[in-house]
Amino acid sequence: MTDFTQGISIDNVEYMVPFVSIKREAPFLDKTAERTEDGELYRELIGVYYNYTMSFGTIDDVDLYVKLYEHLTQPVPYHSFTLPTSRGTYSFTGYISSVTDEMEKILEDTVKFKALTCKFTAKSPARKPI
Repeated sequence: MTDFTQGISIDNVEYMVPFVSIKREAPFLDKTAERTEDGELYRELIGVYYNYTMSFGTIDDVDLYVKLYEHLTQPVPYHSFTLPTSRGTYSFTGYISSVTDEMEKILEDTVKFKALTCKFTAKSPARKPI
């Protein structure tokens, strides 16, 4: 079994699992964005949100996989997340907007999955206008 130096924390539960990729998106969200009659844009920026799409590598431990999948698909409004970054970790509150995976092997007594991917959407902006 491989030792991973960084994992993911969801609601203070650590999952030491391999990542294929962590994609970050930073949408700028407006409270108001309107054009005036002379064509100028009036914009009231709320802030910049950091959202993530995570793709996990193969998780050989079936019990760990099931535990992570069950946690990711809990029907709750929000979770607390701590993710690895180039500067240590980043923590935020958000929701999971989708989870996907794929059956890799159907065995006699279990099913092995691969390509687990999930999307985390931030509840609050990471950066606000000054």
